Amino acid sequence: MTEDSHLPSPLSSEIEEAGEARLAAEEQRPASRWSTIWEHILRLGLGEIALRAGTLIVSIALILLVIWVMARFYLKGNVESAQQSVLAAPLPSPTPTVQIPAFKPVTVSVSSGIPRLARLDTYVPSRPRFEITTYEVQKGDTVFGIAEKFGLKPQSILWGNFETLADDPHRLQIGMKLNILPVDGVLYRWHEGDSLLKVAEFYGVTPETIIDWPGNHLDAAKLGDLSKPNIEPGTLVFVPGGKRDFISWSAPFISRRDPAKAKIFGPGYCGTQVDGYIGNGSFVWPTTERWLSGYDYSPETNHWGIDIAGRIGNPIYAADSGVVVYSGWNENGYGYVVVIDHGNGWQTLYAHLSQIYAGCGASVSQGDTIGAMGSTGRSTGPHLHFEIMSESGVRVNPWSFLQ
Repeated sequence: MTEDSHLPSPLSSEIEEAGEARLAAEEQRPASRWSTIWEHILRLGLGEIALRAGTLIVSIALILLVIWVMARFYLKGNVESAQQSVLAAPLPSPTPTVQIPAFKPVTVSVSSGIPRLARLDTYVPSRPRFEITTYEVQKGDTVFGIAEKFGLKPQSILWGNFETLADDPHRLQIGMKLNILPVDGVLYRWHEGDSLLKVAEFYGVTPETIIDWPGNHLDAAKLGDLSKPNIEPGTLVFVPGGKRDFISWSAPFISRRDPAKAKIFGPGYCGTQVDGYIGNGSFVWPTTERWLSGYDYSPETNHWGIDIAGRIGNPIYAADSGVVVYSGWNENGYGYVVVIDHGNGWQTLYAHLSQIYAGCGASVSQGDTIGAMGSTGRSTGPHLHFEIMSESGVRVNPWSFLQ
């Protein structure tokens, strides 16, 4: 390399001289006023706050500017245009009077009607029933269950089938045909010499209630004198809404002073006057089980006791101390029965027994075994029918007294 290569070229010298001149000019230029203020703010540590405040002020200013522009140009133009359109709209013309032509019947053929589509889910509303139907008793049926199935009260099942059930729910048997009334009421078989006035009064309704019921098919014009109406004897007459007292098939209160009054209920009556133990007024459970197997205490079905479950041969206990005033067979469907008079205004009854261990006149203490559980009489299975009765003849709910 020659020494000439280390010498500065004329172009490099000019560039260096221009840069030095520019730096000297910038050093001699006085500092801007705003730059000085900003540097002072930064030295105080308020730079970030100043930036946020400035940004907020600028944003508010822009929003106000947009609002002013819209109010000044856009909204004002729309209002003026709407006002001009309203003023320019033509006034409505008066409604012309049209004369209605005379009505002419029009014959429409069936084929021109609106076609209807068949619906598979068509709903057919239930219609009131006026006629009496029949029902065959199935296994497991009770008076309560049958009544619920047909929307009736339990007593209507008994009142509609007195000739079959005799007001006794225990007479219900599988295969039995029952009358099912259309609504709650009473079914009455007409007898020779009956008065429609008396029959209606007995069941608590008016004669018109019976006459107007469509299912009775009675013609008021042909009945004649209502005290001796022209109704064929043997005709079943439905009394809608009618009511009556049940005919009791249970034993009456049998006092130890006169037990022979119960002889009409069967050979188990006691024919001698007896005296003996007095009860304490409390009642213990009369058998080993404590759950139902059949009917509960239900005056609405003429069932005035409870049917306690168990097996044939289970022991039957005296619920309280007293004297036996009935011991033996009962003709009203109870089978073998024991009745104890407790000498304090109460008596208890134990029915459907398979065996009896306490005879007439025997004094028994509370808890003594007086018999064995069975299914005699009108019974569909082993159980104990148990009743508690006061000397006034009122049968109370055993659930309220047993301990």
